[in-house]
Amino acid sequence: MNHTEHHRMMIKDFRNRFYFSLVLTLPILALTPLVQNIIGIDWTFPGAGYVVFVLATILYFVGGWPFLSGLVQELKDKNPGMMTLIGMAITVAYGYSTAVTFGLPGMPFYWELATLIAIMLAGHWIEMASVVGASAALEKLARLMPSTAHKKEGDVIQDIPSEQIQDGDFLVVKPGEKIPADGHITEGESYVDESMLTGESRPVHRKQGDKLIGGSINGDGSFTLEVEGVGENAYLSKIIQMVQSAQEAKSKTQKLSDRAAKYLTIGALTVGIVTLVTWLLVGFDVQFAITRMATVMIITCPHALGLAIPLVVSVSTAKSAQNGLLIQNRTAFEQARNINAIVFDKTGTLTEGTFTVTDVTSQKPEKDIVQLAASLETYSEHPIGKSIVAYAKEQSIELVPVEDAKAIQGKGISGTIKGSKILVASPSHVREIGIEVPPSDDEKAVTRVFVLSDEKLIGSITLSDTIREQSYKAISSLQKMGITCWMLTGDNEATARAVSKELGMDGYFAEVLPDEKQSKIKELQNKGLFVAMTGDGVNDSPALAQANVGIAIGSGTDVAASTADIILVHSNPRDIVTLIRFGKVTYRKMIQNLVWATAYNLLAIPLAAGVLYSVGFVLQPEVGAILMTLSTVIVAVNARLLKIPKETE
Repeated sequence: MNHTEHHRMMIKDFRNRFYFSLVLTLPILALTPLVQNIIGIDWTFPGAGYVVFVLATILYFVGGWPFLSGLVQELKDKNPGMMTLIGMAITVAYGYSTAVTFGLPGMPFYWELATLIAIMLAGHWIEMASVVGASAALEKLARLMPSTAHKKEGDVIQDIPSEQIQDGDFLVVKPGEKIPADGHITEGESYVDESMLTGESRPVHRKQGDKLIGGSINGDGSFTLEVEGVGENAYLSKIIQMVQSAQEAKSKTQKLSDRAAKYLTIGALTVGIVTLVTWLLVGFDVQFAITRMATVMIITCPHALGLAIPLVVSVSTAKSAQNGLLIQNRTAFEQARNINAIVFDKTGTLTEGTFTVTDVTSQKPEKDIVQLAASLETYSEHPIGKSIVAYAKEQSIELVPVEDAKAIQGKGISGTIKGSKILVASPSHVREIGIEVPPSDDEKAVTRVFVLSDEKLIGSITLSDTIREQSYKAISSLQKMGITCWMLTGDNEATARAVSKELGMDGYFAEVLPDEKQSKIKELQNKGLFVAMTGDGVNDSPALAQANVGIAIGSGTDVAASTADIILVHSNPRDIVTLIRFGKVTYRKMIQNLVWATAYNLLAIPLAAGVLYSVGFVLQPEVGAILMTLSTVIVAVNARLLKIPKETE
């Protein structure tokens, strides 16, 4: 978390320095003869040069401080990069201009200094802001735990802060509450919603002796929990550590612009020194030699190089957002072009994540069975019951009065309707009361409840987690692109097999816990695959962080969204196809900008050094500066031409 706060402070610092520098840059430009000639004005006053010097000095030390300190650090690390190149350029511009102000013949380059600092601050601000946010997932993971717990000592129950929970404590968990710690049930039973942590779409029946995970949500029962694992040993804490480790490893990826800047820095220093020494050796005076060297260094000012990637990132981020793709990690987005395997979470990603009625079998009219079941289930808080009630409303089925409604803990619900004793129950409870349950090939892949009237089976209702319509097209399109598609789920083997077969996936992993999900991603990566992970829940966060590219479904949890590199706002799996294609187009645009920015320097540096002096051509510093500005404009225009490819392309 300290790393995240430090990053946010750095963004704020770049932003504030940019605005401060912009205020100083405007009068510097207004008092620059070259700029005045360009816009056709002639405005000056005695001592204007010294005023510009004072403003430029403040700008150099305040606005340029991040680059000067970065230059020192990179040289200490013996790894010169963008900071070295910028720091060197502004130092040469400031030093040469100061010398001109106080007597050296020539033209000062304060305007070049000012615009370089302002543009570089803006570029770094854009760049850093585009990658911050992933670590906020850790804060949201921690918020899953309740702030208080009901500690039981003998017959006394008292509320205590969650931080005071210790191993061996007995805690009472009431209906609807979040479970405050890991442990096992010693008394009572209930249905527990573990979907936020395990990915299992339906609540799981937990009874005495069963283990529970802190952060999951209790259903309509109450129980006593004996605590096992607090602090760093808690299951949720381990997930947080896995997310943090994976994020930190990913953040070490080196950027293309840094590598280009490193080689350009070495080249500029070398050519600059060689230029100075060469002109002195062939007999020219110190003033001419210094001017040539300064021209080389000014030409090297990386306006275009510094903006080549951030500008494309800014444009691509905006265009992505307009099309339902929120980019949180720039590096991962750039690398989307390399994806050759995608792992999908099932619940909430490939499927809707909510129960829907898919079939009704009955000895009576279907409407009658749904009416009886839904009327009873209005007295239940169970998700399955709520789904049946919702289905009845969708079908405009009128509910009827119920007498003596009574929930059968973990098994079903009963009551009297129109004089008949009606029971809606699970297959296991129906078998317990001695009634044979009709077999089903996919009993484990779906959820079935049975309706009995006066202890006679009269029908059943089947519910399942519906596959998204977009999932079929998404899988097909990705496979046509040569990308293998895998499914990763906490659901049972039968459910995973049925969904995988339905979608025509290349493979699946079933009954996988969060820590195992991360290991499955590693397993694929160890085979040399560049893996993307798509998920929507807390249970997916370690895998999302571990994957080369983490993609969150927008309808999922805040934790998944914060951990992921890219968020699909419209929760449409087909957007992954657009994402990969757009990643390829964006990368090509970055390469184009980098090639132009570096090619300009490679061409201009020798001209600035005076290689064509013998034929009467000498590139003047002011001309080089104007050309450099033109290269920045070209890079900016090229970035604006970035477009998201259509799916048909």
